[in-house]
Amino acid sequence: MTQTVQIDFVSDISCPWCAVGLSSLALALERLHPEVVALVRVHPFELNPAMGPGGQDVGEHLTEKYGSTPEQQAQIRQTLVERGAAVGFTFHPEGRGRIYNTFNAHRLLHWAGEAHPERQLALKMALLLACHRDRQAMDEPAVLVQAAVDAGLDAVRAHAILASDAYADAVRESEAFFTQAGIRAVPAVIVNRRHLISGGQPVEAYERALRDLAAQATA
Repeated sequence: MTQTVQIDFVSDISCPWCAVGLSSLALALERLHPEVVALVRVHPFELNPAMGPGGQDVGEHLTEKYGSTPEQQAQIRQTLVERGAAVGFTFHPEGRGRIYNTFNAHRLLHWAGEAHPERQLALKMALLLACHRDRQAMDEPAVLVQAAVDAGLDAVRAHAILASDAYADAVRESEAFFTQAGIRAVPAVIVNRRHLISGGQPVEAYERALRDLAAQATA
């Protein structure tokens, strides 16, 4: 018998481990089908909400924020390349290049979730690829509109949203909701609004956890 679970995936586009986590989760759900079917929605989390236009060099940013050295950053990039390859996500070997403000990207994701929920995950993946594979400027409207087009969404509507303040309040409310719920790091995978799986886990970890939680829901 098929078990249906609800998954809320809280993450930021600029987070490389969120790309690993989403790709791992997708593979886990493929393995579990048709035993477990998930209704997946993505929700906003901003790692750097105060980031200004044009962003900041990623090496400089990581050193300022975490105190990491260039050598440590290079090792993490290599780990991400390997972890990404294992789940079908391609990282640029030299990393993101720059860190950008992602608020407008989250506004597009909120629009997709409301108006075209079947396209929201595709938009999320297109944005992650633009950031981490293609090193695009994630605060540039043209980049965001292209991601929307890649996900099968309307370019004119996407551009109009970015040129307005549409969904800004909704994104801020969603961010506040998950922060108040205790989410401090991403990716955060919330299953059936009750169970938290933290971090960019391997496929097997998501598969095992989702199978167990689906069984608990029907016990």
